[in-house]
Amino acid sequence: MKGTEAFQELIPLLGNEPVVHANGYICRESFSLKDREANFYMIGSMGLASSIGLGVALCKPEQKVIVLDGDGNVLMAMGTLAMIAAEAPKNLVHVVIDNEVYESTGKQRSISNAVPLEQVAKSAGYRQALRVDKREDIKPAFEKLMNSDGPSFLLIKVDPCFDPKTGRVTHTPEEITARFMNSIRH
Repeated sequence: MKGTEAFQELIPLLGNEPVVHANGYICRESFSLKDREANFYMIGSMGLASSIGLGVALCKPEQKVIVLDGDGNVLMAMGTLAMIAAEAPKNLVHVVIDNEVYESTGKQRSISNAVPLEQVAKSAGYRQALRVDKREDIKPAFEKLMNSDGPSFLLIKVDPCFDPKTGRVTHTPEEITARFMNSIRH
């Protein structure tokens, strides 16, 4: 399955939950498919989406919070998996699109082909950690985690397929922050 196919399956499943996106391909693809005020797009800060998502989840315990991450971002901030597990927010769903490359910077290989990130998350203490390899398995896995206590981890294995023509997020960092903050105030 291609990463674009995973996004086409995943994005329609989002409701009004706050979603923190990793930088690069992750935020660009999501932005091009469905821009929402409740989307926080990381612009250039690699590895920090999960930390921000954790903060939002702790501040909004009554609402599910989703982190859309990439394998390279998780590898960059591996310690955040332990921090999330230690804090144990029941409302956090951590989704990782794993294409085994740093795609938006030139497809340099990551090490996720040798490091099963879903097993790392489970070993760190995530309540649930699932892995899917097929498009048709995304929806049932995501819905299961959305209807369970977390923290939960969903690894979606995909082939690299980033289209460099996919536009960048056009909102400024200040606009992204203001929109997101306004959406989570309610």
